[in-house]
Amino acid sequence: MPIKIPNQLPATPILESENIFVMTEHRALRQDIRPLRLLLLNLMPTKVVTETQLLRKLSNSPLQVEVEFLQTISYESKNVDPEHLASFYTSFDNIRSKFYDGMIITGAPVENLEFEDVDYWQELCDIMEWTSTNVYSTLHICWGAQAALYYHYGIPKYPIGPKLSGVFKHNILKQQSPLFRGFDDEFYIPHSRYTEIREADILAVPELELLSVSDEAGVFALKSTNNRHVFITGHPEYDADTLALEYSRDINKGLSIDMPKNYFPDNDPTAPPFVYWRAHAQLLYSNWLNYYVYQSTPYDIEKVGEG
Repeated sequence: MPIKIPNQLPATPILESENIFVMTEHRALRQDIRPLRLLLLNLMPTKVVTETQLLRKLSNSPLQVEVEFLQTISYESKNVDPEHLASFYTSFDNIRSKFYDGMIITGAPVENLEFEDVDYWQELCDIMEWTSTNVYSTLHICWGAQAALYYHYGIPKYPIGPKLSGVFKHNILKQQSPLFRGFDDEFYIPHSRYTEIREADILAVPELELLSVSDEAGVFALKSTNNRHVFITGHPEYDADTLALEYSRDINKGLSIDMPKNYFPDNDPTAPPFVYWRAHAQLLYSNWLNYYVYQSTPYDIEKVGEG
């Protein structure tokens, strides 16, 4: 899938060097098709890294996808060049009247705060409410999933003590789910979080369907029964070194943190991690984009909120 991104986005040369098909705005104008319109609300402090990770996963199918980046304005990001935000990101006020085939809401490092104590919580609530009428299918990641489950269904998050960090084995509960089409019976996904959602709370909501769990990491994937919201609690998009960088950062902060599980060879933090989640991660994002967005969204994009 060629992903259509701004001409000068920093992720472009990185993706091109990995032989990933990216399409600049100039080239896309020469194709006479309607691309899928995708909005990415990036709540992570490492904006460029997250952009690159997610664009990499969205790049493997035969359709053109037009990606637009959204930021909150009620919180000023301290870890990214303001010029990058000004050049490549828009605000909710600027896109409020637009319609999108799909949307991704990322995680954020605010898990230990109550939802209402997050600086941009009200703005995020406005955006999540808006998705019900202006976005066909929204994929929520990690804290973004917890926030959406709390907002839409009243499902709380719970602290889990020591940080859950590592690469964990998962099982599929709904083998017929298109989200896991092509998956092996067991697969591995990275997790990095201090809080969890619980299976009992999900099963108590008829409008939700639990899809995948892990014996060690708990709930992994679920969706709304109308397929308009998909929630994953892990980070399939993570690079090989992302957990290592987080671990080093936390150690340097003096935090009492456990080594990521099932990650470093022989539990040696100086050894380069071996990636064994990349193929399933790619497949998960491709399945969401194909079965929950492309195969279902109306051709008339202004009708995405219907049904």
